[in-house]
Amino acid sequence: MAVVLSNVNTEAGLKKLDEYLLTRSYISGYLASKDDMAVYTALSSAPKSSYVNATRWYDHISALLRSSGVTAEGEGVKVESSASFVASTPEVGDQKAAAADEDDDSDVDLFGEETEEDKKAAEERAASAKASTKKKECMPFTQHDILPTGKSSVLLDVKPWDDETDMKKLEETVRSVKMEGLLWGASKLVSVGYGIKKLQIMMTIVDDLVSVDNLIEDHFDVEPANEYIQSCDIVAFNKILILRLVPLALVWLLQVLIALVGTRWMVPSATPHPC
Repeated sequence: MAVVLSNVNTEAGLKKLDEYLLTRSYISGYLASKDDMAVYTALSSAPKSSYVNATRWYDHISALLRSSGVTAEGEGVKVESSASFVASTPEVGDQKAAAADEDDDSDVDLFGEETEEDKKAAEERAASAKASTKKKECMPFTQHDILPTGKSSVLLDVKPWDDETDMKKLEETVRSVKMEGLLWGASKLVSVGYGIKKLQIMMTIVDDLVSVDNLIEDHFDVEPANEYIQSCDIVAFNKILILRLVPLALVWLLQVLIALVGTRWMVPSATPHPC
Protein backbone atom coordinates (compact mmCIF):
# COMPACT_ATOMS: atom_id res chain seq x y z
CA MET A 1 0.00 0.00 0.00
CA ALA A 2 1.54 3.25 -1.11
CA VAL A 3 2.02 6.06 1.37
CA VAL A 4 1.40 9.64 0.27
CA LEU A 5 3.09 12.52 2.11
CA SER A 6 2.57 16.19 1.24
CA ASN A 7 4.48 19.39 1.99
CA VAL A 8 6.84 17.84 4.54
CA ASN A 9 8.76 21.12 4.80
CA THR A 10 5.75 23.05 6.08
CA GLU A 11 4.41 23.18 9.61
CA ALA A 12 1.25 21.32 8.59
CA GLY A 13 3.21 18.67 6.73
CA LEU A 14 5.66 18.15 9.61
CA LYS A 15 2.77 17.88 12.05
CA LYS A 16 1.11 15.16 9.98
CA LEU A 17 4.45 13.37 9.55
CA ASP A 18 4.98 13.51 13.30
CA GLU A 19 1.52 12.03 13.93
CA TYR A 20 2.16 9.33 11.32
CA LEU A 21 5.40 8.28 13.07
CA LEU A 22 3.73 8.18 16.49
CA THR A 23 3.15 4.43 16.18
CA ARG A 24 5.87 3.64 13.64
CA SER A 25 9.64 3.36 13.64
CA TYR A 26 9.93 3.67 9.88
CA ILE A 27 7.90 5.06 6.97
CA SER A 28 6.97 1.52 5.94
CA GLY A 29 7.71 -1.95 7.26
CA TYR A 30 9.96 -2.87 10.14
CA LEU A 31 13.32 -1.92 8.64
CA ALA A 32 14.79 1.30 7.32
CA SER A 33 14.20 1.30 3.57
CA LYS A 34 14.33 3.50 0.50
CA ASP A 35 10.94 4.86 1.56
CA ASP A 36 12.68 6.42 4.55
CA MET A 37 15.40 7.76 2.28
CA ALA A 38 12.77 9.37 0.02
CA VAL A 39 11.21 11.29 2.91
CA TYR A 40 14.60 11.99 4.50
CA THR A 41 15.99 13.61 1.36
CA ALA A 42 12.74 15.53 0.80
CA LEU A 43 13.23 17.31 4.13
CA SER A 44 15.27 20.48 3.74
CA SER A 45 16.53 20.25 7.33
CA ALA A 46 16.05 18.31 10.56
CA PRO A 47 12.56 18.69 12.09
CA LYS A 48 12.16 20.94 15.11
CA SER A 49 12.52 19.25 18.49
CA SER A 50 8.84 19.94 19.19
CA TYR A 51 8.05 17.26 16.60
CA VAL A 52 9.23 14.47 18.88
CA ASN A 53 8.41 11.49 16.68
CA ALA A 54 9.68 13.03 13.47
CA THR A 55 12.90 14.14 15.21
CA ARG A 56 13.41 10.66 16.65
CA TRP A 57 12.96 9.09 13.22
CA TYR A 58 15.21 11.67 11.48
CA ASP A 59 18.05 11.17 13.99
CA HIS A 60 17.76 7.40 13.65
CA ILE A 61 17.97 7.49 9.85
CA SER A 62 20.91 9.89 10.08
CA ALA A 63 22.73 7.47 12.39
CA LEU A 64 22.04 4.56 10.02
CA LEU A 65 23.42 6.51 7.08
CA ARG A 66 26.61 7.25 9.02
CA SER A 67 27.08 3.64 10.07
CA SER A 68 25.69 0.98 7.76
CA GLY A 69 23.45 2.73 5.25
CA VAL A 70 19.93 1.85 4.15
CA THR A 71 19.47 -1.06 1.76
CA ALA A 72 15.90 -2.38 2.19
CA GLU A 73 13.61 -1.83 -0.80
CA GLY A 74 10.49 -0.59 1.02
CA GLU A 75 6.91 -0.50 -0.20
CA GLY A 76 6.93 2.74 -2.18
CA VAL A 77 6.26 6.25 -0.91
CA LYS A 78 5.13 9.45 -2.65
CA VAL A 79 6.29 12.77 -1.25
CA GLU A 80 4.34 15.69 -2.72
CA SER A 81 5.52 19.31 -2.38
CA SER A 82 5.89 22.48 -4.42
CA ALA A 83 8.63 20.61 -6.31
CA SER A 84 7.04 17.23 -6.75
CA PHE A 85 9.27 14.47 -5.42
CA VAL A 86 8.41 10.82 -5.97
CA ALA A 87 10.59 8.04 -4.61
CA SER A 88 10.23 4.29 -4.92
CA THR A 89 12.22 1.27 -5.84
CA PRO A 90 12.50 0.56 -9.61
CA GLU A 91 10.65 -2.77 -9.63
CA VAL A 92 8.59 -2.63 -6.51
CA GLY A 93 7.72 1.02 -7.16
CA ASP A 94 6.39 0.26 -10.63
CA GLN A 95 4.23 -2.55 -9.28
CA LYS A 96 2.86 -0.35 -6.53
CA ALA A 97 2.16 2.49 -8.96
CA ALA A 98 0.28 0.13 -11.28
CA ALA A 99 -1.78 -1.18 -8.38
CA ALA A 100 -2.49 2.41 -7.29
CA ASP A 101 -3.75 3.30 -10.77
CA GLU A 102 -6.15 0.37 -10.67
CA ASP A 103 -7.50 1.21 -7.26
CA ASP A 104 -7.14 4.77 -5.98
CA ASP A 105 -8.86 3.80 -2.74
CA SER A 106 -5.84 1.70 -1.73
CA ASP A 107 -3.74 4.85 -1.13
CA VAL A 108 -3.47 6.20 2.36
CA ASP A 109 -3.65 9.99 2.29
CA LEU A 110 -2.25 11.18 5.60
CA PHE A 111 -3.35 14.71 4.95
CA GLY A 112 -6.94 14.18 3.84
CA GLU A 113 -10.00 15.36 5.69
CA GLU A 114 -10.73 13.86 9.09
CA THR A 115 -13.24 11.01 8.91
CA GLU A 116 -16.16 10.42 11.26
CA GLU A 117 -14.27 7.54 12.89
CA ASP A 118 -11.27 9.80 13.55
CA LYS A 119 -13.53 12.44 15.08
CA LYS A 120 -15.27 9.85 17.27
CA ALA A 121 -11.96 8.40 18.46
CA ALA A 122 -10.64 11.89 19.27
CA GLU A 123 -13.81 12.71 21.22
CA GLU A 124 -13.50 9.45 23.20
CA ARG A 125 -9.87 10.20 24.06
CA ALA A 126 -10.76 13.72 25.17
CA ALA A 127 -13.66 12.45 27.30
CA SER A 128 -11.43 9.81 28.88
CA ALA A 129 -8.72 12.36 29.71
CA LYS A 130 -11.32 14.74 31.16
CA ALA A 131 -12.82 11.99 33.32
CA SER A 132 -9.37 10.98 34.58
CA THR A 133 -8.54 14.58 35.49
CA LYS A 134 -11.87 15.02 37.28
CA LYS A 135 -11.34 11.80 39.21
CA LYS A 136 -7.92 12.96 40.41
CA GLU A 137 -9.34 16.32 41.49
CA CYS A 138 -12.09 14.60 43.50
CA MET A 139 -9.69 12.28 45.34
CA PRO A 140 -9.32 13.30 49.01
CA PHE A 141 -5.69 12.22 48.98
CA THR A 142 -3.03 10.85 46.64
CA GLN A 143 -0.32 8.23 46.91
CA HIS A 144 2.05 10.98 48.10
CA ASP A 145 -0.13 11.37 51.20
CA ILE A 146 0.44 7.74 52.21
CA LEU A 147 3.39 7.34 54.55
CA PRO A 148 5.08 4.24 56.00
CA THR A 149 5.05 3.97 59.80
CA GLY A 150 7.91 1.53 60.21
CA LYS A 151 5.45 -0.92 61.75
CA SER A 152 3.89 -4.18 60.57
CA SER A 153 0.81 -6.21 61.43
CA VAL A 154 1.49 -9.95 61.69
CA LEU A 155 -0.93 -12.88 62.01
CA LEU A 156 0.52 -16.06 63.56
CA ASP A 157 -0.71 -19.65 63.55
CA VAL A 158 0.38 -21.36 66.78
CA LYS A 159 -0.25 -25.11 66.73
CA PRO A 160 -0.35 -27.41 69.78
CA TRP A 161 1.05 -30.94 70.02
CA ASP A 162 -2.32 -32.66 70.28
CA ASP A 163 -5.91 -32.31 71.45
CA GLU A 164 -4.83 -32.68 75.09
CA THR A 165 -2.71 -29.52 75.05
CA ASP A 166 -4.03 -26.80 77.36
CA MET A 167 -4.80 -24.01 74.89
CA LYS A 168 -5.25 -21.46 77.69
CA LYS A 169 -1.73 -22.17 78.93
CA LEU A 170 -0.49 -22.05 75.32
CA GLU A 171 -1.91 -18.56 74.80
CA GLU A 172 -0.53 -17.38 78.14
CA THR A 173 2.89 -18.66 77.07
CA VAL A 174 2.68 -16.75 73.79
CA ARG A 175 1.56 -13.51 75.42
CA SER A 176 4.21 -13.82 78.12
CA VAL A 177 6.84 -12.86 75.56
CA LYS A 178 7.60 -9.19 76.16
CA MET A 179 10.03 -7.01 74.23
CA GLU A 180 10.37 -3.45 73.01
CA GLY A 181 8.42 -2.85 69.82
CA LEU A 182 6.04 -5.81 70.30
CA LEU A 183 2.32 -5.49 71.02
CA TRP A 184 0.00 -8.51 71.16
CA GLY A 185 -3.50 -8.12 69.77
CA ALA A 186 -6.69 -10.14 69.33
CA SER A 187 -6.69 -13.94 69.22
CA LYS A 188 -9.03 -16.85 68.56
CA LEU A 189 -9.04 -20.63 68.49
CA VAL A 190 -9.55 -22.27 65.09
CA SER A 191 -10.53 -25.90 64.69
CA VAL A 192 -8.01 -28.00 62.75
CA GLY A 193 -9.67 -31.42 62.99
CA TYR A 194 -9.91 -34.46 65.22
CA GLY A 195 -10.64 -32.23 68.19
CA ILE A 196 -7.41 -30.25 67.74
CA LYS A 197 -7.51 -26.46 67.71
CA LYS A 198 -4.83 -23.94 66.84
CA LEU A 199 -4.32 -20.42 68.15
CA GLN A 200 -4.45 -17.51 65.70
CA ILE A 201 -3.09 -14.33 67.22
CA MET A 202 -2.35 -10.84 65.92
CA MET A 203 0.65 -8.77 66.85
CA THR A 204 2.00 -5.37 65.88
CA ILE A 205 5.75 -4.94 65.66
CA VAL A 206 8.22 -2.15 65.05
CA ASP A 207 10.22 -3.38 62.07
CA ASP A 208 13.60 -2.10 63.30
CA LEU A 209 13.20 -3.64 66.77
CA VAL A 210 11.49 -6.99 66.26
CA SER A 211 12.29 -9.87 63.90
CA VAL A 212 9.43 -12.36 63.66
CA ASP A 213 11.76 -15.22 62.70
CA ASN A 214 13.99 -14.56 65.72
CA LEU A 215 10.93 -14.22 67.94
CA ILE A 216 9.73 -17.71 66.95
CA GLU A 217 13.17 -19.34 67.18
CA ASP A 218 14.25 -17.73 70.45
CA HIS A 219 10.96 -17.91 72.36
CA PHE A 220 8.56 -20.50 70.88
CA ASP A 221 10.93 -23.26 69.73
CA VAL A 222 12.67 -23.55 73.10
CA GLU A 223 11.68 -24.63 76.59
CA PRO A 224 9.35 -24.08 78.34
CA ALA A 225 7.23 -22.74 75.41
CA ASN A 226 7.75 -25.86 73.27
CA GLU A 227 6.00 -27.90 75.95
CA TYR A 228 2.75 -26.47 74.54
CA ILE A 229 3.78 -25.19 71.09
CA GLN A 230 4.43 -27.74 68.36
CA SER A 231 5.00 -25.14 65.59
CA CYS A 232 4.40 -21.49 64.74
CA ASP A 233 3.82 -20.12 61.24
CA ILE A 234 3.37 -16.65 59.76
CA VAL A 235 -0.05 -16.45 58.06
CA ALA A 236 0.00 -12.76 57.06
CA PHE A 237 2.56 -9.97 57.20
CA ASN A 238 1.42 -6.47 56.23
CA LYS A 239 3.14 -3.11 56.44
CA ILE A 240 1.12 -0.47 58.27
CA LEU A 241 0.64 2.79 56.36
CA ILE A 242 -0.92 6.08 57.46
CA LEU A 243 -2.34 9.07 55.65
CA ARG A 244 -0.46 12.31 55.91
CA LEU A 245 -3.56 14.04 57.26
CA VAL A 246 -1.94 16.60 59.55
CA PRO A 247 -1.02 19.08 56.77
CA LEU A 248 -4.45 18.65 55.19
CA ALA A 249 -6.14 19.22 58.54
CA LEU A 250 -4.10 22.37 59.14
CA VAL A 251 -5.07 23.74 55.74
CA TRP A 252 -8.72 23.02 56.44
CA LEU A 253 -8.52 24.64 59.91
CA LEU A 254 -6.84 27.72 58.45
CA GLN A 255 -9.59 28.07 55.86
CA VAL A 256 -12.24 27.86 58.59
CA LEU A 257 -10.49 30.50 60.71
CA ILE A 258 -10.17 32.85 57.74
CA ALA A 259 -13.87 32.42 57.02
CA LEU A 260 -14.81 33.10 60.67
CA VAL A 261 -12.57 36.15 60.97
CA GLY A 262 -13.85 37.49 57.67
CA THR A 263 -17.44 37.13 58.86
CA ARG A 264 -16.69 38.82 62.19
CA TRP A 265 -14.99 41.80 60.59
CA MET A 266 -17.73 42.42 58.07
CA VAL A 267 -19.23 45.92 58.46
CA PRO A 268 -22.82 46.39 57.29
CA SER A 269 -23.19 48.96 54.55
CA ALA A 270 -24.50 52.33 55.65
CA THR A 271 -28.12 53.02 54.73
CA PRO A 272 -29.29 56.61 54.07
CA HIS A 273 -31.54 58.11 56.72
CA PRO A 274 -35.10 58.45 55.40
CA CYS A 275 -36.09 62.07 54.83
